[in-house]
Amino acid sequence: MQKIIFSGVKPTGRPHIGNYFGAMRQFLKLQNENDSGTNYFCVVDYHALNLVQNAEEMRRLSLDVAIDFLAIGLDPKKSVIFKQSDVLEHTELAWIFDTITTVPYLKRAHAYKDAVAKGGEEDVSAGTFTYPMLMAADILLYDTDIVPVGLDQKQHIEFARDTAEKFNRIFTETFKLPDAYILENVQTVPGIDGQKMSKSYNNTISLFASDLEIEKAVMAIVTDSSGEKPENVFAIHKLIRDESELEKIYEENKGKYKILKELLITDLKNFIGPMREKRAEIAKDLDYVNKVLAEGKEKASSVAKIKMQQVKRAIGVI
Repeated sequence: MQKIIFSGVKPTGRPHIGNYFGAMRQFLKLQNENDSGTNYFCVVDYHALNLVQNAEEMRRLSLDVAIDFLAIGLDPKKSVIFKQSDVLEHTELAWIFDTITTVPYLKRAHAYKDAVAKGGEEDVSAGTFTYPMLMAADILLYDTDIVPVGLDQKQHIEFARDTAEKFNRIFTETFKLPDAYILENVQTVPGIDGQKMSKSYNNTISLFASDLEIEKAVMAIVTDSSGEKPENVFAIHKLIRDESELEKIYEENKGKYKILKELLITDLKNFIGPMREKRAEIAKDLDYVNKVLAEGKEKASSVAKIKMQQVKRAIGVI
């Protein structure tokens, strides 16, 4: 495969298995398949600024995402790993997109609607409102072909495509139209309460959880009382074990919720343990992590600068 891949993760806290199966696992898959292309994986710290407004916390969380990337298997020899804030063209292009985007269009964004629902329009920051344009800039700056994301990010890819089409129509053909890459069988990963797994619902299983955290989380998974298969347990279990194999096991242990939860605990420990250990080793060598980010900055910046020159010629400022 010879494509340009781009995706990003906000540094807003510990990743959970929903993040991994919804998007991060696809990062690794595409990286390893895209031998002749270019892979960009970005710590989108300016996006996180809408939520994280403490300097030390931002530094720590941003470094954590870079460590997470390396721990799941992203390879600096195959992928460009960098921080959004290190490439100034992201925010420069976002402003240009702001000038061709209408207020009613931005009001369609899920992030904006959610923010209004939670606190009212008067409390929504301008950063939250224009969030889709910064994300469009992130994606379009690198002539991206494929964006691996979770289902909840699909609208942002649609916004990026709309924005590319509008810019190309107003000025001149400048941007590719990217495609979202969403795996059908993991479109929505359930949390321990049966809702979508989300930090905001406090219903997650951490991607690098300790054995004790895994045990507590799994035992807290909400189950029905029908005596049949515990669907919430099964929905999480099938992420890490073959579904046809599980069907037989769950049928043989119908109604034995404790046994099935204990089996899930064992499988999660086997799945999470090696990544957790790898992450702990990487975290001991922060000089290496910072070196990866510095090299990523140089590679991403060299591409972004060329694209911005093209954009500036298109809009007539050079």
